Amino acid sequence: MNLEEILKIMVEQKASDLHIRALRPPLLRIKGELHPLDNAKAFTPQELDSIAESLMNETQKKKFNEEQSIDIAYSIPGLTRFRVNIFRQRGTTSIVFRNISLHIPSIEEMGLPTVLNTFCDKPQGLVLVTGPTGSGKSTTLATLVRRVNETRNVHIITIEDPIEFLFIDEKATISQREVGIDTPSFGLALKNALRQDPDLILLGEMRDLETISTVMMASDTGHLVFSTLHTNNAIQTINRIIDVFPAEQQDQVRIQLANVLIGIISQRLVPRKDGKGRIAAVEVLINSPRIKSLILENKIDEITEEMEKSVRYYRMQTLELSLIALIANKMITLEAALSASIRPDDLKLMLSQLGFDEEGNYIPPDREQTLVSEKPEKGNDDMLSYM
Repeated sequence: MNLEEILKIMVEQKASDLHIRALRPPLLRIKGELHPLDNAKAFTPQELDSIAESLMNETQKKKFNEEQSIDIAYSIPGLTRFRVNIFRQRGTTSIVFRNISLHIPSIEEMGLPTVLNTFCDKPQGLVLVTGPTGSGKSTTLATLVRRVNETRNVHIITIEDPIEFLFIDEKATISQREVGIDTPSFGLALKNALRQDPDLILLGEMRDLETISTVMMASDTGHLVFSTLHTNNAIQTINRIIDVFPAEQQDQVRIQLANVLIGIISQRLVPRKDGKGRIAAVEVLINSPRIKSLILENKIDEITEEMEKSVRYYRMQTLELSLIALIANKMITLEAALSASIRPDDLKLMLSQLGFDEEGNYIPPDREQTLVSEKPEKGNDDMLSYM
């Protein structure tokens, strides 16, 4: 079984990732779990070296030899695209393929909050998508770009390592630049992008102080910027941006961030209750006047409470509120929600206050009375309507 045959099986079985290591059978990640690929032989170290070389151009080979790890893109015409990481471990080559759908989903198809549409309509400012590795950040970014592409006559520049989703111009004109092929670095590409008449800049990742500083400047000078960070929620994201700067600059950075921030989308993928894959739990912060004040006053720890108060008017939601909605709609289990939450004790308390039992089942107030009086009455689920 050669590589292309394995990749076709990967797509057929709807696996998100393929792991290939020397002298071990290939592994497929299906619904979040790794499974050996049936009837597939292990590759020798020499075979893996040969496969890796066939995937890279000369520039990429040079970078791999210097850094012992590289991200690239790979396509099988008519099938799909893959993000590929080639790396060395225990003296041998290993390869991980991530399946990238050729279809770019809409915000509605992704099941994301529709308030995200408003992020795409802004003329300037900063939108951040955050979460751990493998949480779907790249797909959410692509979904936001799709929305802009469908609705606005603008110039979009994407800077990625590697390019994942391929866009076709609709209303917008899109220039896609890949680090290592079209530009030597994120930082240089971002600086050059400011001279290429962009309206929207998508930066695959804010990796260092210089890049974050340039992103802040771009967001403050008439550009809409979408980017990502490996943070778990809005509070961590705000703190990470401010803390990356020297102490003497942090007050000024805090002011700048409060002025340019549009919103933060923090997400993670949670196993579905029915076993059919995973679903995104999404936290949404919108930079309302009150949120802006909290950032300026360095009262970052009060942001979560303000988000919970702003569900109806601003349509913000914490990760915990998103998880509660998924539990209420019987899409995930309580166990999965607690595992995904970064505040599991708070989540348990919120569920209890809303009328959920210890197994995650919602018990309307009238049902509790029924259990005592045995006089059933019509239930009222209004307390869940905000979800």
